[in-house]
Amino acid sequence: MASRGKFSGRIGFIAAAAGSAVGLGNIWRFPYETGENGGAAFLLIYLICMVLIGFPVMVGEISIGRNTQLNAFGAYKKIGGAKWGLLGYWGIISAIMFLSVYNVIAGWAFAYFIQMTNGVLINTDNFDAHFTSQISDVTDLFFYSLGFMVLTAVIVSRGVKKGIESASRILMPALFIMLIGLILYSFTLDNAMEGIKFYLIPDLSKVTLSTIYNALGQAFFSLSLGMAALVTFGSYISKKENIVTSAALVTVTDTTVAFLAGLLIFPLVFSQGLSPSAGPGLVFVVLPGIFASLGVLGPIIGAVFFLLLCFAALTSTISLLEIPVSYLVDEKGYSRKKVVIFTATLVFIIGIPSMLSYGAVDYFTNFTFYEGKVKNVLDVVFDIFSDVGLPLGGFLMTIFIATKWKKANFNDELEEGNPGYNGSLIQKYLNFSLSYFAPIFLGLMFVVTVLKKFFEIDIF
Repeated sequence: MASRGKFSGRIGFIAAAAGSAVGLGNIWRFPYETGENGGAAFLLIYLICMVLIGFPVMVGEISIGRNTQLNAFGAYKKIGGAKWGLLGYWGIISAIMFLSVYNVIAGWAFAYFIQMTNGVLINTDNFDAHFTSQISDVTDLFFYSLGFMVLTAVIVSRGVKKGIESASRILMPALFIMLIGLILYSFTLDNAMEGIKFYLIPDLSKVTLSTIYNALGQAFFSLSLGMAALVTFGSYISKKENIVTSAALVTVTDTTVAFLAGLLIFPLVFSQGLSPSAGPGLVFVVLPGIFASLGVLGPIIGAVFFLLLCFAALTSTISLLEIPVSYLVDEKGYSRKKVVIFTATLVFIIGIPSMLSYGAVDYFTNFTFYEGKVKNVLDVVFDIFSDVGLPLGGFLMTIFIATKWKKANFNDELEEGNPGYNGSLIQKYLNFSLSYFAPIFLGLMFVVTVLKKFFEIDIF
């Protein structure tokens, strides 16, 4: 077997795992989900979901990885046998497919950073039309997405410590510095306080079952759960590390980035008197227009923001690529560099139909019809492997711990590096959540999503 590598210690693991969690879900998706779901009310429910379900599921995934010191397939197979190994395969396949579309969206962010830097974007008259033109321009997007994948592959090829950990130690602090700097600037804008009020003062009358459903989905998407990323990263840490405190720090870091992203974007939006419920186009259509209105500082602020978006995307693409790479290194014994070249190439090729699905090729653009509307290839992949696949993976993981690994073995694993864990309040809390809260809510989320998307039955 080829050498697997290890994180240097807790800080290295936290930086890498937080990098895995922090991504486009925090900077791109969280603000528009918050804007569409009532602002502070959504933020409050999101935080509750993080504590009650996100954090316990993260602890579960990390503990499975560390116990076995194997990739996702190897971990589930070692503890549960060949049938449970299929859950590991699902995580690996999900990572490949999710990365194939994630890299396309990362290419959009990279393109906007370049265009903001060279002045093309800031001088655009119609930002909506520019975005539509940009994502349908395959020649342009091909090279931006390819560049992003090459950079991801170079980092992963260097290994766990020299590649993933070293990059995360640089990217994560840089991300925080840029984010805080942009927030401080946004607070100086006229009417910024209205955006802060919208974001921080909850109107509980806006809380509905749909709010809870969307908040839980965002929490799972944001933490990269249900896709074996944390199982994989957990396999690279030693028995001396305290999984509970490490997972708590990762969860806090991820939540903090999402919170800060909202604290940046809503003052910007309200400073221009715009609606916060602009949907997925909030970052790529609304914000460029805001940057253009900021005078001489606009291009600088815009360039830093899209660089921030690129950094966030890169920390996630690194972890997504590592999932299949770890499998091939462990199970097949291939060298890491050869595996990375093969896997990155495969993922990029798989992503080409998604790249072509915004007007470049009609077949991929009008690929199928469900949920009452036409769906392109990127939509289909995202729906199956993110909206449906993540809660399914998380639900099955909780069932795996309860029925196959057993809670006693799970607790004993958490006792390693954390003397006094057994019998503590945190043990009772984690056991209760993984036995009741997580499987019930994730199971319901999976069923509701399948009914809504593929059978047009909207329970809410």
